[in-house]
Amino acid sequence: MTSTEQAGYVSTADGVLQITIATAANGTSMDFGGIVAGTAALRSLGSDVGAVLLTGTGANFCAGGNVRGFAAATDRAAHIYGLATDLHHFVRALDATTVPVVVGVHGWAAGAGMSLVCAADIALGGPSTKLRPAYPGIGLSPDGGMSWTLPRIVGLGRAREILLTDAVLDADEAVRLGILSRLVADDEVQAEALQLARTLAAGPRSTYASIKTLLAQSTSSALSDQLDRERDAIAAAANGATGREGVDAFVAKRKPNYS
Repeated sequence: MTSTEQAGYVSTADGVLQITIATAANGTSMDFGGIVAGTAALRSLGSDVGAVLLTGTGANFCAGGNVRGFAAATDRAAHIYGLATDLHHFVRALDATTVPVVVGVHGWAAGAGMSLVCAADIALGGPSTKLRPAYPGIGLSPDGGMSWTLPRIVGLGRAREILLTDAVLDADEAVRLGILSRLVADDEVQAEALQLARTLAAGPRSTYASIKTLLAQSTSSALSDQLDRERDAIAAAANGATGREGVDAFVAKRKPNYS
Protein backbone atom coordinates (compact mmCIF):
# COMPACT_ATOMS: atom_id res chain seq x y z
CA MET A 1 0.00 0.00 0.00
CA THR A 2 1.24 3.44 -0.87
CA SER A 3 -0.07 6.57 0.80
CA THR A 4 0.40 10.29 0.44
CA GLU A 5 -1.11 12.96 2.65
CA GLN A 6 -2.00 16.60 2.21
CA ALA A 7 -2.60 18.79 5.26
CA GLY A 8 -4.17 15.86 7.11
CA TYR A 9 -7.34 16.05 5.03
CA VAL A 10 -6.36 14.17 1.88
CA SER A 11 -4.71 10.79 1.41
CA THR A 12 -4.29 8.33 -1.43
CA ALA A 13 -3.97 4.60 -0.87
CA ASP A 14 -4.89 1.52 -2.91
CA GLY A 15 -6.10 3.73 -5.75
CA VAL A 16 -8.55 5.64 -3.54
CA LEU A 17 -8.34 9.38 -2.98
CA GLN A 18 -9.88 9.90 0.47
CA ILE A 19 -11.02 13.42 1.38
CA THR A 20 -12.13 14.37 4.90
CA ILE A 21 -14.83 17.03 4.55
CA ALA A 22 -15.92 17.32 8.21
CA THR A 23 -14.00 16.76 11.43
CA ALA A 24 -14.79 16.02 15.05
CA ALA A 25 -12.55 18.95 16.00
CA ASN A 26 -14.89 21.19 14.03
CA GLY A 27 -17.98 19.78 15.76
CA THR A 28 -18.61 17.56 12.70
CA SER A 29 -19.60 20.68 10.75
CA MET A 30 -18.01 21.17 7.34
CA ASP A 31 -14.27 21.73 7.60
CA PHE A 32 -13.14 24.03 4.82
CA GLY A 33 -9.54 22.95 5.26
CA GLY A 34 -10.69 19.63 3.83
CA ILE A 35 -12.86 21.24 1.16
CA VAL A 36 -10.00 23.40 -0.16
CA ALA A 37 -7.44 20.58 0.04
CA GLY A 38 -9.93 18.25 -1.62
CA THR A 39 -10.52 20.64 -4.50
CA ALA A 40 -6.79 20.89 -5.16
CA ALA A 41 -6.43 17.10 -5.05
CA LEU A 42 -9.36 16.55 -7.41
CA ARG A 43 -8.00 19.06 -9.90
CA SER A 44 -4.67 17.26 -10.04
CA LEU A 45 -5.86 13.64 -10.08
CA GLY A 46 -3.23 11.28 -11.38
CA SER A 47 -3.47 7.85 -12.94
CA ASP A 48 -2.91 6.33 -9.51
CA VAL A 49 -6.47 7.30 -8.45
CA GLY A 50 -9.41 5.14 -9.51
CA ALA A 51 -12.05 6.23 -6.99
CA VAL A 52 -12.80 9.08 -4.59
CA LEU A 53 -14.13 8.59 -1.05
CA LEU A 54 -15.64 11.42 1.00
CA THR A 55 -15.55 10.91 4.76
CA GLY A 56 -16.22 12.72 7.99
CA THR A 57 -14.63 12.12 11.39
CA GLY A 58 -16.61 12.04 14.58
CA ALA A 59 -20.21 11.06 15.21
CA ASN A 60 -21.58 12.44 11.93
CA PHE A 61 -20.65 12.43 8.28
CA CYS A 62 -21.23 16.20 8.15
CA ALA A 63 -23.62 18.30 10.23
CA GLY A 64 -23.57 21.15 7.72
CA GLY A 65 -22.04 24.59 7.93
CA ASN A 66 -20.63 26.13 11.07
CA VAL A 67 -23.62 28.23 12.10
CA ARG A 68 -21.78 29.76 15.06
CA GLY A 69 -19.20 30.94 12.57
CA PHE A 70 -21.96 32.47 10.47
CA ALA A 71 -23.29 34.33 13.50
CA ALA A 72 -19.87 35.61 14.55
CA ALA A 73 -18.96 37.04 11.14
CA THR A 74 -18.84 40.84 10.92
CA ASP A 75 -20.29 40.67 7.40
CA ARG A 76 -22.38 37.52 7.26
CA ALA A 77 -23.13 37.86 3.55
CA ALA A 78 -19.46 38.17 2.62
CA HIS A 79 -18.52 35.32 4.96
CA ILE A 80 -21.09 32.89 3.57
CA TYR A 81 -20.42 34.03 -0.01
CA GLY A 82 -16.79 33.03 0.45
CA LEU A 83 -17.67 29.66 1.97
CA ALA A 84 -20.19 28.89 -0.76
CA THR A 85 -17.62 29.84 -3.40
CA ASP A 86 -15.09 27.39 -1.93
CA LEU A 87 -17.71 24.67 -1.58
CA HIS A 88 -18.87 25.14 -5.16
CA HIS A 89 -15.29 24.86 -6.47
CA PHE A 90 -15.23 21.49 -4.68
CA VAL A 91 -18.60 20.38 -6.10
CA ARG A 92 -17.52 21.37 -9.62
CA ALA A 93 -14.30 19.39 -9.18
CA LEU A 94 -16.29 16.36 -7.99
CA ASP A 95 -18.62 16.67 -10.98
CA ALA A 96 -15.68 16.86 -13.39
CA THR A 97 -14.03 13.76 -11.95
CA THR A 98 -14.18 10.73 -14.26
CA VAL A 99 -13.72 8.15 -11.48
CA PRO A 100 -16.54 6.99 -9.17
CA VAL A 101 -17.24 9.12 -6.09
CA VAL A 102 -18.32 7.16 -2.98
CA VAL A 103 -19.70 8.49 0.30
CA GLY A 104 -20.09 6.64 3.61
CA VAL A 105 -22.82 8.44 5.55
CA HIS A 106 -22.71 7.70 9.27
CA GLY A 107 -24.89 9.69 11.63
CA TRP A 108 -26.20 12.99 10.22
CA ALA A 109 -25.73 14.50 6.80
CA ALA A 110 -27.31 17.93 7.09
CA GLY A 111 -27.17 21.11 5.04
CA ALA A 112 -24.09 21.13 2.82
CA GLY A 113 -23.33 17.63 4.09
CA MET A 114 -26.53 16.41 2.46
CA SER A 115 -25.57 18.35 -0.67
CA LEU A 116 -22.34 16.33 -0.92
CA VAL A 117 -24.24 13.07 -0.43
CA CYS A 118 -26.43 14.04 -3.39
CA ALA A 119 -23.30 14.86 -5.43
CA ALA A 120 -21.79 11.38 -4.99
CA ASP A 121 -22.16 8.50 -7.43
CA ILE A 122 -22.80 5.95 -4.67
CA ALA A 123 -23.77 6.72 -1.06
CA LEU A 124 -23.86 4.07 1.67
CA GLY A 125 -25.53 4.59 5.02
CA GLY A 126 -26.51 2.76 8.19
CA PRO A 127 -29.83 2.28 10.00
CA SER A 128 -29.10 5.34 12.15
CA THR A 129 -28.23 7.61 9.23
CA LYS A 130 -30.38 10.73 8.88
CA LEU A 131 -30.44 13.46 6.26
CA ARG A 132 -31.90 16.95 6.45
CA PRO A 133 -31.64 20.01 4.21
CA ALA A 134 -31.45 22.20 7.36
CA TYR A 135 -31.41 25.47 5.42
CA PRO A 136 -34.96 26.65 6.28
CA GLY A 137 -34.20 26.01 9.95
CA ILE A 138 -31.70 28.89 9.91
CA GLY A 139 -33.46 31.03 7.32
CA LEU A 140 -31.05 30.31 4.46
CA SER A 141 -31.39 28.80 0.99
CA PRO A 142 -29.51 25.73 -0.30
CA ASP A 143 -25.94 25.61 -1.54
CA GLY A 144 -23.61 22.84 -2.63
CA GLY A 145 -25.80 22.05 -5.63
CA MET A 146 -28.73 20.60 -3.67
CA SER A 147 -31.34 22.54 -5.66
CA TRP A 148 -29.93 20.88 -8.81
CA THR A 149 -29.04 17.36 -7.65
CA LEU A 150 -31.96 16.59 -5.35
CA PRO A 151 -34.72 17.05 -7.99
CA ARG A 152 -32.77 14.78 -10.35
CA ILE A 153 -32.61 12.07 -7.70
CA VAL A 154 -36.09 12.20 -6.16
CA GLY A 155 -38.13 14.21 -8.69
CA LEU A 156 -39.07 17.88 -8.62
CA GLY A 157 -42.26 17.48 -6.59
CA ARG A 158 -40.63 15.45 -3.84
CA ALA A 159 -37.63 17.79 -3.79
CA ARG A 160 -39.96 20.73 -3.24
CA GLU A 161 -41.52 19.01 -0.24
CA ILE A 162 -38.18 17.96 1.27
CA LEU A 163 -36.64 21.42 0.92
CA LEU A 164 -39.66 23.54 1.85
CA THR A 165 -40.59 21.47 4.91
CA ASP A 166 -36.97 20.90 5.95
CA ALA A 167 -37.81 17.20 6.14
CA VAL A 168 -35.74 14.79 8.20
CA LEU A 169 -35.19 11.66 6.12
CA ASP A 170 -34.41 8.46 7.96
CA ALA A 171 -32.19 5.81 6.40
CA ASP A 172 -34.98 3.67 4.96
CA GLU A 173 -36.66 6.66 3.32
CA ALA A 174 -33.35 7.87 1.92
CA VAL A 175 -32.79 4.46 0.30
CA ARG A 176 -36.36 4.38 -1.04
CA LEU A 177 -35.86 7.79 -2.62
CA GLY A 178 -32.49 6.80 -4.10
CA ILE A 179 -30.37 9.27 -2.12
CA LEU A 180 -28.63 6.40 -0.35
CA SER A 181 -27.78 3.34 -2.44
CA ARG A 182 -28.02 0.81 0.38
CA LEU A 183 -27.61 0.30 4.12
CA VAL A 184 -25.04 -1.62 6.12
CA ALA A 185 -24.56 -1.90 9.88
CA ASP A 186 -23.89 1.47 11.51
CA ASP A 187 -20.43 0.47 12.68
CA GLU A 188 -19.53 -0.81 9.21
CA VAL A 189 -20.49 2.22 7.10
CA GLN A 190 -17.03 3.73 6.78
CA ALA A 191 -15.24 0.40 6.32
CA GLU A 192 -17.79 -0.76 3.72
CA ALA A 193 -17.54 2.54 1.83
CA LEU A 194 -13.75 2.26 1.78
CA GLN A 195 -13.91 -1.33 0.55
CA LEU A 196 -16.35 -0.33 -2.19
CA ALA A 197 -14.05 2.51 -3.26
CA ARG A 198 -11.09 0.11 -3.36
CA THR A 199 -13.07 -2.35 -5.48
CA LEU A 200 -14.08 0.38 -7.92
CA ALA A 201 -10.50 1.66 -8.08
CA ALA A 202 -9.40 -1.80 -9.23
CA GLY A 203 -12.11 -1.92 -11.90
CA PRO A 204 -12.31 -0.77 -15.54
CA ARG A 205 -11.65 2.95 -15.17
CA SER A 206 -12.31 3.94 -18.77
CA THR A 207 -15.65 2.10 -18.55
CA TYR A 208 -16.61 4.04 -15.43
CA ALA A 209 -15.62 7.30 -17.11
CA SER A 210 -17.82 6.44 -20.09
CA ILE A 211 -20.75 5.49 -17.85
CA LYS A 212 -20.49 8.77 -15.93
CA THR A 213 -20.32 10.78 -19.15
CA LEU A 214 -23.32 9.02 -20.67
CA LEU A 215 -25.38 9.46 -17.52
CA ALA A 216 -24.54 13.16 -17.35
CA GLN A 217 -25.49 13.65 -20.99
CA SER A 218 -28.74 11.70 -20.63
CA THR A 219 -30.45 14.40 -18.54
CA SER A 220 -30.57 16.80 -21.49
CA SER A 221 -30.41 14.39 -24.42
CA ALA A 222 -33.05 13.04 -26.78
CA LEU A 223 -33.19 9.24 -26.88
CA SER A 224 -32.01 9.10 -30.48
CA ASP A 225 -28.96 11.25 -29.69
CA GLN A 226 -28.19 9.17 -26.62
CA LEU A 227 -28.36 5.96 -28.65
CA ASP A 228 -25.77 7.41 -31.02
CA ARG A 229 -23.50 8.31 -28.09
CA GLU A 230 -23.87 4.80 -26.62
CA ARG A 231 -23.03 3.21 -29.98
CA ASP A 232 -19.93 5.36 -30.42
CA ALA A 233 -18.76 4.80 -26.85
CA ILE A 234 -19.13 1.01 -26.86
CA ALA A 235 -17.41 0.74 -30.25
CA ALA A 236 -14.49 2.83 -29.04
CA ALA A 237 -14.26 0.72 -25.88
CA ALA A 238 -14.14 -2.49 -27.89
CA ASN A 239 -10.78 -1.51 -29.38
CA GLY A 240 -9.39 -0.01 -26.17
CA ALA A 241 -7.14 -1.84 -23.73
CA THR A 242 -9.89 -2.11 -21.10
CA GLY A 243 -12.48 -3.49 -23.49
CA ARG A 244 -10.07 -5.97 -25.01
CA GLU A 245 -8.99 -7.22 -21.60
CA GLY A 246 -12.58 -7.54 -20.39
CA VAL A 247 -13.78 -9.50 -23.41
CA ASP A 248 -10.67 -11.72 -23.58
CA ALA A 249 -10.91 -12.49 -19.85
CA PHE A 250 -14.58 -13.45 -20.19
CA VAL A 251 -13.82 -15.84 -23.07
CA ALA A 252 -10.86 -17.32 -21.20
CA LYS A 253 -12.99 -17.66 -18.04
CA ARG A 254 -10.53 -15.72 -15.92
CA LYS A 255 -10.74 -12.57 -13.82
CA PRO A 256 -9.87 -9.48 -15.87
CA ASN A 257 -6.79 -7.50 -14.92
CA TYR A 258 -7.53 -3.83 -15.56
CA SER A 259 -4.29 -2.53 -14.09
